[in-house]
Amino acid sequence: MPKVTTIAELHLFQRQNRMRRSWSLVPTMGSLHEGHLQLIKQAFKENKVTFVSIFVNPTQFDNKADLENYPSSIEVDLQKIQAIDPNICVFIPSVETIYPDGVTVKKYDLQGLDKSMEGRFRSGHFDGVATVVERLFKLIKPDVAYFGQKDFQQLQIISLLGQSMGIQICSFPTVREQNGLAMSSRNRRLSRDRLEEAKLIYELLQWTKSNFSSHSIYDLKNIVVQKLSQTPNFELDYFEIAAEHNLLTTDSKKEGVSYRAFIAVVVDGIRLIDNMSLN
Repeated sequence: MPKVTTIAELHLFQRQNRMRRSWSLVPTMGSLHEGHLQLIKQAFKENKVTFVSIFVNPTQFDNKADLENYPSSIEVDLQKIQAIDPNICVFIPSVETIYPDGVTVKKYDLQGLDKSMEGRFRSGHFDGVATVVERLFKLIKPDVAYFGQKDFQQLQIISLLGQSMGIQICSFPTVREQNGLAMSSRNRRLSRDRLEEAKLIYELLQWTKSNFSSHSIYDLKNIVVQKLSQTPNFELDYFEIAAEHNLLTTDSKKEGVSYRAFIAVVVDGIRLIDNMSLN
C-alpha cells in the first residue's frame, strides 16, 4: 500500500498516477472508525485514485490537553485502509510538512458560518480547520473530497472553501454506535457506563425531530436543556436549532427553511457533538 510522508514522496506518487483522474481525498486525524471507513470506501468506489490523509492538526485544538490526549493508532489505521484496498495512498505528514513556516493560522471570511455553536465555544477553531484543509487541498489537488455530517458546521465551512477552490465536497450521513451515539474517535475515551449513558444525546435529538412540527423551537430547546440539566455526569455546552444553509440559530420557524438541531455535551471531561436534520 502506498504510504507517503513527505511532499517529495507525494509528488512522485502523483506523477506516477497523473493520467488516472479523478482523484479523491478523505482527510482524517486517524484513530479510524466505521464512519471514516465508509467515506474511504465510497471515495475509492467513485474515483480512480484515492488519498487518505492522517494528520492530527494542532491549530484546531483550543484545549492543549485535548490535543495531547487525542487517540492515535497509525498501524491499526493502515491495516483498516489496506483491507479496503491496497492501492489507496495514505499521506501521513509531519507538522513541519503541513506548516513549513511554523504553526500559524490563516484568517478566513467564512460568511458567518463560524460564529454560532462551535464558533462560540472554540475560539479560532474553524480558522484552524480551514487552514489545514486548504493546505491539504493544495498539496493533493483532489477533484473531490469526502466528509461526514457529524461535524455539520465544519462541513458547511469546508464546502464554502471547496467551492472557492473548485473542489467538489461530498458528504455522507453520520454513522452511529449501536445505541445511536454518533461515532467519534473520542468515544474510545469513555468508560463503558458513560458510553451507554451518552445514548441520551441521540435520544434527545430524535425526540426533537419527532416533536418539531408540534412544538415551538423555544419550547423544544427549553425541554431538552431541562432534561440534560437533570442528568448526572453531563455538562451541556449548547443545544441550538439553526437553519441549515446559513447556520443562524433561531427561536422561531419560517416556511421553506430546513432546520437542524445541534448539541455539544461534555461527559466526564470528553466533549461530544452531534446534530440531526429536523424537517
